[in-house]
Amino acid sequence: MNADNIPKFSTGIKEFDEILNGGFLPQSTNLLRGGPGVGKTTFGIHFLLAGVAKGESTLFITLGEPVANIKKNAGLLGLTVDNISFLDLSPDPEYFSKVESYDIFTPAEVEREPTTHLIVEAIEKIKPSRVFLDAMTEFKFLSTDNFQFRKQVLSFLHYLQENKATVLFTTEHSNLAPDDDLQFIADTVINLKGNRHGSYLEVVKLRGSDFMKGMHGFKIRHGGINVFPNVMPSPNMLEIPDKKYSLGIDAIDELLGGGISAATINLISGPSGVGKTTFAMQIVNSLGSMHLSTDYYTFEEEVDMILRRCRNINIDAGRLIDKGLLHINKMEPLLYSADEFLHMVSKHASERKVSLVVIDSTAGFKLSLKGQDIVEKMHALCKHLQSLGIITFLLSEVGNITGDFKITEEQISYLADNIIFIRYLEINGMLRKAIGVLKKRLSDFEKTLREFEITSNGIVVGKPLVNLRGILSGVPEWV
Repeated sequence: MNADNIPKFSTGIKEFDEILNGGFLPQSTNLLRGGPGVGKTTFGIHFLLAGVAKGESTLFITLGEPVANIKKNAGLLGLTVDNISFLDLSPDPEYFSKVESYDIFTPAEVEREPTTHLIVEAIEKIKPSRVFLDAMTEFKFLSTDNFQFRKQVLSFLHYLQENKATVLFTTEHSNLAPDDDLQFIADTVINLKGNRHGSYLEVVKLRGSDFMKGMHGFKIRHGGINVFPNVMPSPNMLEIPDKKYSLGIDAIDELLGGGISAATINLISGPSGVGKTTFAMQIVNSLGSMHLSTDYYTFEEEVDMILRRCRNINIDAGRLIDKGLLHINKMEPLLYSADEFLHMVSKHASERKVSLVVIDSTAGFKLSLKGQDIVEKMHALCKHLQSLGIITFLLSEVGNITGDFKITEEQISYLADNIIFIRYLEINGMLRKAIGVLKKRLSDFEKTLREFEITSNGIVVGKPLVNLRGILSGVPEWV
């Protein structure tokens, strides 16, 4: 039988199950590796609570941290562990005060037998279908050498499997207690890593089943662990209608050769203050009038400021929000990781069945990356949205006010099906603006530039500026 068709044991975290293609195989041995404080114990509690929710018997075996501490920390996260059975094998306070000496046998030989007896007794009594052991590397100190440790662990895991238990166990890799041999023994190996950029998990081994490759972000917050699987383009593109949508301004539609096609990736480029956000809201308003919904993500401006600006130029964005056609999401890039943001965009787009996603702007998104590659993340997100048939608009700020013409600071222009740019012009000592189209994959477009102006009545786009040359330099001359 194909392992992917076998009912699996949930990890207790929906998104983690997605990464594991459903969860852990029944009666499998699964290893969580990671340093202190990265979340191994919390993952284990989620695994056991998933069993409790299904009426299964579960057992938590702790060799390091006292049960009282585990319960207290779980309570701080809002996790109730009252229905989980615990076997506390951590050293009690009296161990320190007792001065024990072993003249003939080593401490490992003396203490191994009672530890084994307690574990067997608990398994026979509880008959758990799920066992979480934290941490397996503690057994190394109950073994006289590496050969005996490996043999002991293999025997223990086989014993649990014969008793029909699915096992999740942790290790803490160190020079004193390396866990390389345990990675060969386990059916599943999951690495947990944390650094100043965030926390990540990676599945490096899963016997008998496929899984999602790569590093996946996660966060520990009240309520437990949230996992953010990598957003990837779907290999099966939805059937997209060959349809163009008006942007609500005739002159812009003429520039674009008739409007914006469905499921396209679009880039609006320009310097600070040139009108990118206002132009994007004009697009949102136009598609909203066709009853198409939008998710708008703003990294820089507050939602109230965007709504106020819209009112000042005669765009009733509040009406779209009331109708459920517009959701404006304020994002603080220093609080959200890139994986969390991408997962949020993907999830909301699917749940709300939106037609348009606007990201304002790529510079703000770059802050949430904290050093990661923006091209890789943006490519994954845009292609994923495109595979769902969603129109995407990316607002990209360039540093130059005038002078050398530049489309984007992030080198993502290759992604765009359509590139619209807005530039400042200095004409007769006055600061003016011009709008143009640089690229359109699916059809021809107008090669001229037009004057762009934001008024109290909305955006006004003039006739083609055919009497000027050197427009892209920002200081054009009349011909």
